[in-house]
Amino acid sequence: MDIEKLYRFSDGTERPLDRLPDDGGFCGIFRTVGFIGDSLASGEFESTDEDGNRGYHDMFPYSWGQFMARDCGFTAYNFSQGGMSAKWYMDSFADEKGFWDTDKLCQAYVLALGVNDILNAKQTVGSEADIDLSDWRHNNRETFAGSYAAIVQRLREMQPRARFFFVTMPRDENGSRSPAHTAFLYRLAELIPHSYVIDLDRYAPVYDAAFRKQFFLGGHMSPAGYRFTAKLMEAYIDFIIRHNMQDFKDVGFIGTDLKAPE
Repeated sequence: MDIEKLYRFSDGTERPLDRLPDDGGFCGIFRTVGFIGDSLASGEFESTDEDGNRGYHDMFPYSWGQFMARDCGFTAYNFSQGGMSAKWYMDSFADEKGFWDTDKLCQAYVLALGVNDILNAKQTVGSEADIDLSDWRHNNRETFAGSYAAIVQRLREMQPRARFFFVTMPRDENGSRSPAHTAFLYRLAELIPHSYVIDLDRYAPVYDAAFRKQFFLGGHMSPAGYRFTAKLMEAYIDFIIRHNMQDFKDVGFIGTDLKAPE
C-alpha cells in the first residue's frame, strides 16, 4: 500500500478543488475555527416586502462556516456581519462585539474580506509597505492591506500558533475582480507564519450568470449557495493540509503551552 495515495495524488497534478470530501477531510483536525468576513460569511439572505423594498438578513446557521462546522465537527465562530470591511472590523466592530475576548480564541481563522473595502468603497488595496510587522498598533497604514494585516497580527499576538487562511475573491464573467487583492494575500501569507491562501480567484467556478441562477438569491447566496461554498472551503483547506502535513502536526496544541517532539 502506498500511504501517500491515501491522502494525496502522488504525481503532483492535483489541484485544490479536484476532490470535495464528504466529511471535510483533514479540515476536521481543527476544533475551533473563526470566520471573519462580510455578508457572504454571515449567511445573509435578501428579502422583499410588498412594496418591493429589499431587506438584508444575516442568518448565521446558513453561513458556510456553520455548514463546515456541521460537516467537520468543529465549533465555528461567526466574527462577521453584512457590510463588513477590514477597517470597520479593526477600528470598532470586533471591540464592540467582544471578539477579541480570550474565550473566543480559535485554532484557525478564515478571513474573507475585501469586497466592501475594495469593490464597494473603492479603498486602495495597499501593499506590504503599509504593514509594520513589529508595531501594527501605531504604524500600519489605513489601507485595506494595513487594516487586514492588523487583524491577523493582533490575533497572532493572542494565539501565536493559530493557522490563518486568506480567501481571494472568485472571478465573475468579466474575469478577476481584484488582482491586486489576490496578490496582496499571497504576499501576506509569506510574511505571516502559518498562513495560507484559499485562491478562489484561480480555482473556484466562475460566478457568472449561470452560477448565480443556481446558487444566488438576489445579490447574495441561496441556502444551496452557502452549502456549496462550504464544500469548496473544506476541499481547499483539506488540500492545503494534505500537501503540508508537517505544518499541521501540532494543531492539537494550539492554545496550550505544550510543544510537539522534535
